[in-house]
Amino acid sequence: MDEIKHREQVDLIREVFYYQSRFDGKTIVLKIDYPILNAPHFPQLLKDLAMLRATGIEIILVPGAKEWIDAVLKEYDTESEWVKDVRIATQDSIPFIRMAAFDVANRLMTLLTAFQANSVIGNFTRARGLGVVEGVDFQNTGRVEKILKEPLQQILDQGMIPIFPCIGWNAAGKPYNLSSDEIALAVAEALQAEKLFFVTDSDGFMDSRFSLPPGLVKNSDGRVARLSLEEAQEVLTLNAGNPDPDLKYLDLALKACKNGTERAHVVDGRMEGAILREIFSNLGIGTMVYGNDYESIRPMKTTDIGDVLRLMQPLMEEGILIKRTEDDLMSRQGDFVVYEIDGVVHACGALHDFGQGQGEIAAIATNPNYAHLSMGRKILSYLVEKAVKQTMTRVFVLTTRTVDWFEQLGFVEAPLDSLPEKKQQTYNHARKSRIFALELKDRKTIKS
Repeated sequence: MDEIKHREQVDLIREVFYYQSRFDGKTIVLKIDYPILNAPHFPQLLKDLAMLRATGIEIILVPGAKEWIDAVLKEYDTESEWVKDVRIATQDSIPFIRMAAFDVANRLMTLLTAFQANSVIGNFTRARGLGVVEGVDFQNTGRVEKILKEPLQQILDQGMIPIFPCIGWNAAGKPYNLSSDEIALAVAEALQAEKLFFVTDSDGFMDSRFSLPPGLVKNSDGRVARLSLEEAQEVLTLNAGNPDPDLKYLDLALKACKNGTERAHVVDGRMEGAILREIFSNLGIGTMVYGNDYESIRPMKTTDIGDVLRLMQPLMEEGILIKRTEDDLMSRQGDFVVYEIDGVVHACGALHDFGQGQGEIAAIATNPNYAHLSMGRKILSYLVEKAVKQTMTRVFVLTTRTVDWFEQLGFVEAPLDSLPEKKQQTYNHARKSRIFALELKDRKTIKS
């Protein structure tokens, strides 16, 4: 047990170093809902962001201020009308809206200063008025016209954290109340950010709250871990008409990825260490929408051999897999494939061609921390399809401990004399492996 814990700790350290090096110099935009500012762990969240900035990751903050603006307007007995979820900022209310927006931004700056992080509240957002829409005059309510990239990048290059209040200005200096969500989306697109976070105060995408399609990858607590663009659109379609705000963020995440942001995340900011856990692990704790290839099965490279042996080592020690060395893998490199998540190898397998139309599927190993991803099945399915493409008619496996698993996947026990002669000659009778085979012409899709 201690050895297992040790390996898990080492794997975690490797993941952290991998992601830290990957995101060095990259830009992460965080839109933080106002209620999070009052959450117990909010100071720690800002401390984590200050630490990320110190490691070389460029951080941009866009705090929401809706609830605080409402409170300030009420205190000063100023009305605020909403039309289709858009606040009408009147001439009378815009001074108080500006005050509330900058107050929220200043709260973030104060905390960052306490954590030795330099930050700037800037006028990087050019805006234009919404004007009159369907007979409604939105007055000082506007939308983002453009993000001033050059001064913003100069601030980032100086190691500072820009903070965007929900106010923009036109070329003549007139202020407009803007949507923080729209600002975050525009900033991420303008800088082609690596990541865009929507930090919320909700439990996230779970079966109890949403209609979800089958087969989605989930975290250990049941939250949806990641969604492709197609899956994200399907979730939105299934939940059309549901007013849950997380669906709004999912729609924004989808737009962000289509506009060039590599990945967008919806994260429960009430959880301690939420941002770090989402950034520095493959699965994280929120829901990620991704527009690039997040996971893939591919041929094993020479540089993967160390990782593959590390995956196989516990199984070789238990006698589940036969002993293999680095030279063994080198000599049959073309037979092996790996399952990669975000550039990290988490599973492997091999297809050995024995002639006579038969191939052996072997050396399937997965990272036990990601067992719920069914990587073994995906590897097996991939190798079966590879065998078909190589015009094999039958694949077989030799196993001592995973009989039930192969039977569930359609393999049938077979006698030794059904194997190719070359394999019969090398069969280890002392090991007493059981033989299972799959006739490819009768195969069914192996579901993952």
